[in-house]
Amino acid sequence: MAILWALMALLLLSFALLPVLRRRRGMIEQVHPSHPDAADPADYGFVREEDLDIRMPGPDQDLLDVLDVVQHTQDYRAASQLLAGTETAGELRWQRVQAFAGAAALELKERPGGVSETPGGQWLRVWRAEQPKDAGGAAVHAEFLVQQAWRTSRPGTDDFRIIMEEARDACGQAALLSPGDPVPYIIELSVARGLNYPQPEFEQLWLKILDRAPTHMGAHLAALHYWCEKWHGSRELAYSFAEAAAARAPQGSLLAAMPLFAVFEHLPEVNLVASFYQSEVVTKAVHGALHAVHSARQDDPMLAHVRHLLVFFLVRSERWAEAMGELIRVDGHVGALPWTLSANPAGEFALFRALAVAGYEANGGSPATLHS
Repeated sequence: MAILWALMALLLLSFALLPVLRRRRGMIEQVHPSHPDAADPADYGFVREEDLDIRMPGPDQDLLDVLDVVQHTQDYRAASQLLAGTETAGELRWQRVQAFAGAAALELKERPGGVSETPGGQWLRVWRAEQPKDAGGAAVHAEFLVQQAWRTSRPGTDDFRIIMEEARDACGQAALLSPGDPVPYIIELSVARGLNYPQPEFEQLWLKILDRAPTHMGAHLAALHYWCEKWHGSRELAYSFAEAAAARAPQGSLLAAMPLFAVFEHLPEVNLVASFYQSEVVTKAVHGALHAVHSARQDDPMLAHVRHLLVFFLVRSERWAEAMGELIRVDGHVGALPWTLSANPAGEFALFRALAVAGYEANGGSPATLHS
């Protein structure tokens, strides 16, 4: 289970996206100057820090149960059945593909194999060998290669390029096995960033995704990071992409929260006063995200991701009551941005939670008023 705990903290985005975001870590680790010790989050029924689940942003018990079976038995069939029963174009399938690929990659890291030892992740190799036409297994294998490239090689090296080219071929094979499935193309977005696709080639790939799943939040987040890296973190291009996605978002879509992710990606590398978080650009992005979460389906797999990022911005902008409103909906699970950028996601989340409680009570709030 140690592998599982390490894996699921990265569930929002594939491992391939994290190198882009890690430069935001300095902002995460610089906290608000208020002192939270006077307030007790336990009064609000919040989960103790040591019991916070860092594996995922919200619950997916079916995934956890299957991962447990696969890792204990090294039998891939439960994973194949779960993916086969998961909606093709939905967010959940993409997240589960990442989870299985990450499990195999982390097993291989812990047990690279040798003369007398079977390498970790053997179940994935058996899956591909025994079921070469299984679309789920093909997608997991493609994502596994992407994660291996970012984990084991440095971008720009021959090793990195070779693995990424193999991943690109694997994406193509997975797409052929499931023509209407956006997941192989979403995986290729990470390949596009790693191999520095020229803009026309990237746009052709992006159109394939839009044809299959035009409102896929995970795909939009992956594309956002391509634009950020392609143009050396250009704020204008990233905002333009995010705002265009929000503008065309249908009612109930979490794409309306995309500008908030673009703001987070471009936070300055300095400890800023609260006035920055109360600025027009941040306020507008926060309002868009709040509208998105309040109008979205409550079972949307990406809902918890947006709520966690909202907690960060609402606390930093001292909007205590609204921060508390989001906290009571996500408390218990912390495997999401921005907490996963910290070496201690549970501790980072608990600190922001304590700050929210302290600010809420300093302004007249209490457990009774929060739940009233």
